[in-house]
Amino acid sequence: MPILMAHNGDDVTVAKITGNDSVKQRLGELGFVAGTSVKVMQLKGGDMIVKIRNSKLALTREMAAKILVEM
Repeated sequence: MPILMAHNGDDVTVAKITGNDSVKQRLGELGFVAGTSVKVMQLKGGDMIVKIRNSKLALTREMAAKILVEM
């Protein structure tokens, strides 16, 4: 499921990154690789703040839609 379907406070695991090669590379550089744990900190108006590897990141709705996760 896309990470956008998760709720505030949910802990999820990255399953797959979709999109073109540059998107996959950029998200990978930010730490979004298969098997990585992510905590949804805030989801507001489609944009979200997540915690990944002890860092908090803001994601646009468009970028977040490319991150597929498992609960």
